[in-house]
Amino acid sequence: DVQKVLFADDGVAQGLTPGKIVVDMSSIGPVETKDFARRINALGCEYLDAPVSGGEVGAKAASLTIMVGGKQEVFDKIEPLFKLMGKNITLVGDNGDGQTCKVANQIIVALNIQAVAEALLFASKAGADPAKVRQALMGGFAASRILEVHGERMVKRTFQPGFRINLHQKDLNLALSGAKQLGVALPNTAVAQQLMSACAANGMDGLDHSALCRAVELMSHHTIAPDA
Repeated sequence: DVQKVLFADDGVAQGLTPGKIVVDMSSIGPVETKDFARRINALGCEYLDAPVSGGEVGAKAASLTIMVGGKQEVFDKIEPLFKLMGKNITLVGDNGDGQTCKVANQIIVALNIQAVAEALLFASKAGADPAKVRQALMGGFAASRILEVHGERMVKRTFQPGFRINLHQKDLNLALSGAKQLGVALPNTAVAQQLMSACAANGMDGLDHSALCRAVELMSHHTIAPDA
């Protein structure tokens, strides 16, 4: 989709003049991003990849985290615009590094969702109140933004997106594809991806990614809390 937007016959590249700056805020692969940047640079223009984290809530509140890849001087020109959309804005490195950072973000988020789901499911099946367990954990070393926000969704059974499972599944596919290219092992990322695939296979790919807990619940024949 990004390739078409940039390089189709009526794409962005057709309207560029030397000195323009292209900013891509989608979440795509680092390899493709580097190729797109090279092609835009060949037209005498600059390129920033600037994927975001923070979801719908962060977008509405202009509090997104923005991870940027590109040249420092180009970043400096665009940073005032980024500040209208986000709070934590970081130039990570060269073109493609913003996308690499986003993939890393999605790995961490997915594994934290999986951990919270398993912990609350365990507590619930053992007979404890998952809402009170979550409250207690929020005061300890296990506290996290995922436990705070997504843990509450698991307990209250509120799975309206947010950030949909099918989108996060796509990001994990990027991570696993990149891991294969780099020759590194991401075993727990693969498990999280499969749990999301299980949700998708059961018609839940449009739910918030906190609904990953549903896959663990289905395997356990137990829910963290009763469905509304």
